[in-house]
Amino acid sequence: MSEPRASGHGRLLTGLAWAALLLALWLWGREATEVPMGSWPATGDVAAAGRPPARELPPPLAPLPGAEPERLAILAMGLRAPVEAHGLTPQGAVEPPPYDRPDAVAWYRGGPQPGSLGAAVLVGHVDTERAPAVFAELGKLKRGETVTVTRVDGSTADFTVEDVTVFAKDRFDAARVYGPHDTGRAELRLITCGGDYDRARREYSANVVVSAYLTGSGRA
Repeated sequence: MSEPRASGHGRLLTGLAWAALLLALWLWGREATEVPMGSWPATGDVAAAGRPPARELPPPLAPLPGAEPERLAILAMGLRAPVEAHGLTPQGAVEPPPYDRPDAVAWYRGGPQPGSLGAAVLVGHVDTERAPAVFAELGKLKRGETVTVTRVDGSTADFTVEDVTVFAKDRFDAARVYGPHDTGRAELRLITCGGDYDRARREYSANVVVSAYLTGSGRA
């Protein structure tokens, strides 16, 4: 199916389009599955997820002009990953990277571009049958740490983590996960599977969601 692209200024989807986006992403939250390798912890160790003690965070930077993402870097995780533009599967869920590219991250191209106004969404696998995947350590990120997205125009968008939360799939709140926390900011969501792994159903019981907002920009 065809997918709407964000405008050049990355304006938020509104009205029916926004409702459709929330529904599609809610489906991803419920339907995304992983197949962990035999000795890897099924949850990817999300014990550290949740809101840590309050600490002062930097002020937000005004949203940037629109530009598609190219690479993701998280120094605290030692992560550097290519970013691919993806839409929805035929079942209406957000399409993650294929399992033969477990170190890649998918950007939902129907939503805002990272750095532009709104909440941009990046998803990735936690593991495969044989090894940890790109977001294996996502639940260990802490409030105040930095996430950098390099964009196709040569600019970088630096986001500060403000929250790391585990959402059970049977209590998945799409508006809270995917909606902006502040409508005037450029925000970022990093999402993977977490919780307990059900081998009979071949799926995890929860999603790990990192919420961050734009606090800096530069050149790659």
